[in-house]
Amino acid sequence: MAATEPHQAADPDAVKRHPTLFRAVRKRQNPRLRRTDITVTDDQAVKRAVKAASLGNAMEWFDFGIYSYLAVTLGHVFFPSGNDTTQLLSSFATFAVAFLVRPLGGMFFGPMGDRIGRKKILALTMIMMAIGTFAIGLIPSHATIGIWAPALLIFFRMLQGFSTGGEYGGASTFIAEYAPDKRRGFFGSFLEFGTLAGYVGAAGLVTALYALLDTGQMESWGWRVPFLVAGPLGLVGLYLRLRLDETPAFQKLEGGTAHASEAADTVETTAKGDLARIFRTYWPTLILCVCLVGAYNIADYMLLSYMPTYLSDELGYSETHGLLILLVVMVFLMLVISRVGKLSDRFGRKPLLMTGMLGFLVLSLPSFLLIRQGSIPAVVVGLLMLGLSLVCMLGTMSAALPALFPTSVRYGSLSVGYNLSASIFGGTTPLVVTALISWSGTNLMPAYYAMAAALVGVISVACMKETAQKPLDGSPPSVETQEEAAELVHAQSPDPKF
Repeated sequence: MAATEPHQAADPDAVKRHPTLFRAVRKRQNPRLRRTDITVTDDQAVKRAVKAASLGNAMEWFDFGIYSYLAVTLGHVFFPSGNDTTQLLSSFATFAVAFLVRPLGGMFFGPMGDRIGRKKILALTMIMMAIGTFAIGLIPSHATIGIWAPALLIFFRMLQGFSTGGEYGGASTFIAEYAPDKRRGFFGSFLEFGTLAGYVGAAGLVTALYALLDTGQMESWGWRVPFLVAGPLGLVGLYLRLRLDETPAFQKLEGGTAHASEAADTVETTAKGDLARIFRTYWPTLILCVCLVGAYNIADYMLLSYMPTYLSDELGYSETHGLLILLVVMVFLMLVISRVGKLSDRFGRKPLLMTGMLGFLVLSLPSFLLIRQGSIPAVVVGLLMLGLSLVCMLGTMSAALPALFPTSVRYGSLSVGYNLSASIFGGTTPLVVTALISWSGTNLMPAYYAMAAALVGVISVACMKETAQKPLDGSPPSVETQEEAAELVHAQSPDPKF
């Protein structure tokens, strides 16, 4: 017996005189799970939840992807100045504007998702994102309405950014709270599968448009097509999300369909989405979240958003060739990402995340040196080196981040931490890198920037706790079958004494 147990710390004579009392104290301090405390997941419900959350994420990144891949064309349409660098910087500045309001969206939607439920907020953010993207496709050009064109573009980009503030935190929370503990990494990886699918859809559509239309047609009407496609996509995503039930973890938190017993005394039973409480109580974890997301987002936007512009502006590739090369790399990452999720369930989140961070730290410079060679094989190998490092983070992060915070503040804390970091580091990446290249005169600046981010990431991963195969903080265990639940209860039963 451990020396910390009450009958060891107390007077032995007192233990002998009051055995019932001390037995009750031991049970109170080390309660056993009852079968009703354990969530047995419905496989079909989990798959519906993953599908709805992932489609929403795919749409979000489709929207952001088309803006990135059309940056040069949009610069000509909305910011005519005669100087290509100025146009590009103006276009990327408008890209970054959406990220400036993301923390406001996170602070608004996140705590609300902890109060009224994940499902309702995810439906609302889907509607707002679809409206913002569809509206951009309808804005007249600068040549037609002058300064109102970029003003409207910035307004709808801000609407996109505000709605996105509630998207990732909610979607990752939704999947994490539905998934069984032992497969959270696998199911969580489909959220980032959605990210890649959104980028692939955007890159594929933009590539087809560049291939089929000339420059005049693209700047006249072709650029509008991808934005207008977002409207119907949003309706499909909204339909899927409205058909879902609330997550089991949130239902237990609300005291809904299931109730936690005394045995699950770590399960919190009030749903408070209190920003002040988040900053006051969870600020160390919030800082860790910001550092993890910052390192991961810089790598993400460097490869998936900025790279086509880098290939065309710095290396002289046509927009079509640059996008096609990246498209091949992203399809490959889609094929392996769920396997990375499985590996994180088996070996843990930290080993996979550390592999990705060290990959960017060590391989960024060799990768960009290869890419700078200019030949297609060298570019593909360079991008694959970065892509395989990135997929270690993509396939793991959506399961690791929700596990940092307890159920009662998970949506709010993750939305605040994720979007603060995405705003400061992620969305500014194309703008910062373009400016650094212009200032320094070397096109290796993206590699140095990625390496600096990866160094922060390595330190952050070293500081985080391992959460694979464990219940979410503030939630009871979640398993796939009744047999697993019975085994879990049996494992906590006292050994019989004869």
